[in-house]
Amino acid sequence: MAGPLSHIRVLDLSRVLAGPWASQNMADLGAEVIKIERPGTGDDSRAFGPPWVKDGAGRETKDSAYYTSANRGKKSVTLNIAVPEGQAIAREIAKSADVLIENYKYGDLARYGLGYEQLRELNARLIYCSVTGFGHTGPYRERPGYDFMIQGMGGMMSVTGEPDDAPGGGPQRAGVPIADIITGMYASIAICAALANRERTGKGQHLDLALLDSQIALLAYQNTNYFSTGLPPKRIGNLHPNIVPYQPFRAADGDVILACGNDNLYRKFCDAAGCPELARDPRFATNGKRVENRAELTRLLAAVFRKRTKREWLELLEAAGVPNGPINDVAQVFEEPQVKVRRVRIELEHSAGALLPLVASPMRFSETPLEYRLAPPLLGEHTEEVLRGLLGKSDTEIARLRAAKVI
Repeated sequence: MAGPLSHIRVLDLSRVLAGPWASQNMADLGAEVIKIERPGTGDDSRAFGPPWVKDGAGRETKDSAYYTSANRGKKSVTLNIAVPEGQAIAREIAKSADVLIENYKYGDLARYGLGYEQLRELNARLIYCSVTGFGHTGPYRERPGYDFMIQGMGGMMSVTGEPDDAPGGGPQRAGVPIADIITGMYASIAICAALANRERTGKGQHLDLALLDSQIALLAYQNTNYFSTGLPPKRIGNLHPNIVPYQPFRAADGDVILACGNDNLYRKFCDAAGCPELARDPRFATNGKRVENRAELTRLLAAVFRKRTKREWLELLEAAGVPNGPINDVAQVFEEPQVKVRRVRIELEHSAGALLPLVASPMRFSETPLEYRLAPPLLGEHTEEVLRGLLGKSDTEIARLRAAKVI
């Protein structure tokens, strides 16, 4: 069954992560995604290894595992858009595209005749999504933007990590490039909304997505906590600024996460843990009081947790209906029965000759289930297919373009 966006063609001029994350979402949803890459080298992230993808004989290829995380379902076309003939081919593809995704620096594509104002003259229905560090307005618009610097600049590192005076204290970046990923997700939502609007109006539009904007939005209640108090939030490690207890505790042989999101769950926990007096204690009876008296309650609960093993706590809390969980490494994640039943890990036949393990999209549809048709492509794997099938180029013309290093 065709995916919900199977009628959509995407011209993907993005590389590394934020833009490719959005275009991979489009591909997962059924869109045809034509990814333009530099001849010879391709997307920068192909070189972000080790580790490297292995071929059918177990030998390392030139493609990184990083690249495969964000490029499933796409067709790779090598094209030199720095030369006029390459620009002309990109414009030809853009004429029939519904969506264009790019993450060049502000103004760069306009120099190649591939800016929004130039392309909408060719295709008024085109939805042109720009992903940059700082957006297309403001004093920083010409600055390059990278995830790490955006996590720092956008406040994420100020609330991530242990306090300065604690062991290992200091600002920390998240373990994955969340500024890139959340911008790709917001871009995906914006593109789908623009497509829906085009159904009513017939008009495309320009979407201006910025890593800094998206990272700030991701701070969620940390922003509104600041607005409410006038005080910037501090790093508190694995604690929650507004809910207690909502943190890991050290059991006799490992860590267990306890997540009491309301007073009822806290009372359930106290009963199951054999400390009902902590639920009746006026210092801890309500969440507000528990937040005020966090240090004392944490000290008391730490002593309670040391009395049982990690497995005993997980089974006890699960039986009591109290939210809990282990702290898994990535290998343990994929051994969880829930993860196996949900088929989060998938495998696609890669053109290098091996089955490539990947992570399925978390989007699940009852009427238009997603199909994973293409593994992340080899560099230029679909160049001739697209030039011949979509643009009607002859074999002679394709050979000439290759000899001229346009493709």
